[in-house]
Amino acid sequence: MTPLHQPWTGTWAEPLFGPPLEIAAIVLVGLLVRLLTHRLIDRVARGIAAGTRELARLEDRRIAAPARLVAAPLLTERREQRARTTASVLKSLSSAVVGVVVLLTVMDVLSIPVAPLLASAGIVGVAVGFGAQSLVKDVISGLFMIVEDQYGVGDDVDLGGVKGEVEAVGLRVTRIRGHDGVVWYVRNGEVLRVGNASQGWSNASLDIALAYGGDVEQAERLVLEVARDLAEDDAFRDRVLDPPVVVGVEQLTAEAVVIRLEARTQSGAQTDLLRELRRRIKSRLDTAGIALAPTVPHWTPPRGARQPPADTE
Repeated sequence: MTPLHQPWTGTWAEPLFGPPLEIAAIVLVGLLVRLLTHRLIDRVARGIAAGTRELARLEDRRIAAPARLVAAPLLTERREQRARTTASVLKSLSSAVVGVVVLLTVMDVLSIPVAPLLASAGIVGVAVGFGAQSLVKDVISGLFMIVEDQYGVGDDVDLGGVKGEVEAVGLRVTRIRGHDGVVWYVRNGEVLRVGNASQGWSNASLDIALAYGGDVEQAERLVLEVARDLAEDDAFRDRVLDPPVVVGVEQLTAEAVVIRLEARTQSGAQTDLLRELRRRIKSRLDTAGIALAPTVPHWTPPRGARQPPADTE
């Protein structure tokens, strides 16, 4: 016998307001967790960016005045970009985790067996884990490369056998354009060392081999004058960060006295600077009558030529 005052939620309305409301609440909670997580990540990224500005100001006090104009903004921009990239990766991972948890909870509400699915996913995960160890290694290495700012797009790098300009940095591979135009795809997990020639500043070092009998002190004075004149030239003034210096006699060989000139420059500007320095130094030394050391090329016999017999006694 049916009661006269049966609650309306226990009849036709129960299927309508039972699981659908639970599912809606679960989805709503998932979206709320995702929103709060993304806001937390954004706040941490903004804090890192603000901290990098303060750190750049501290570094700005420690570096030389000419380098200050270039180094501090460069460091701040790169670190802010790194913070944004890391935040983007973390937000994608958090969204994926929240989505999986919401999906499993909804399946449980709909009485869909979750345990077999989890067991199957665990078996598949173990199998994939054994087969995709290198992939996981590449992704983790790529994440640390981005966080640590080992290199970025546009940098001139040496990755241990591959040299060139970075065109793209991903979580799995890095694309590099070699100096000869060849495009290289390097797995991040295989990068054991990184040489970056584009961060901060570079050092232009030039060795001048003088012939014996020349006046070394006069040559050092002329070389330094040429270098300082070049540093004041409008075409190179912004590229030279510190005044050039002649460090002295670097080598004494049987053929030459080698003196060394050094100058701190912007990243990537040392090649053009050294070319112009060689041209001007050669002209100034010729005018002063100071001879450079002759180079004696190593003689190799032509192919098919007979070798002279060895002297025997």
